Amino acid sequence: MTDEITIGYKLFRQRLDGTFGPLFINKKQKLVIGEWYESEAHPTKGYAFRPGWHSLLLPIAPHLSEKNRVWCEVLLRGVELFERPVNQGGKWFLAKHLKISKVI
Repeated sequence: MTDEITIGYKLFRQRLDGTFGPLFINKKQKLVIGEWYESEAHPTKGYAFRPGWHSLLLPIAPHLSEKNRVWCEVLLRGVELFERPVNQGGKWFLAKHLKISKVI
């Protein structure tokens, strides 16, 4: 795990008020561009418990629908790599801190 800043990509729901929200875990959380957010642990029935912000090396996640969702470039700190199948985006970043830098 490193505290250096890493660039990753994450798919979000974008709300009408311009805020962004996670797709599955803690969906009510509101995120804005330019703010750092610390990860929180939210065990959720039906999902593997993997605390941390999940993001990818590239904006490609064949297992997720992009309908009504946007890809964002994110800055990450406290990153750990997590191996996933290629059809789930390959390697994931699990990060302690995340900042949305821009919509791509």
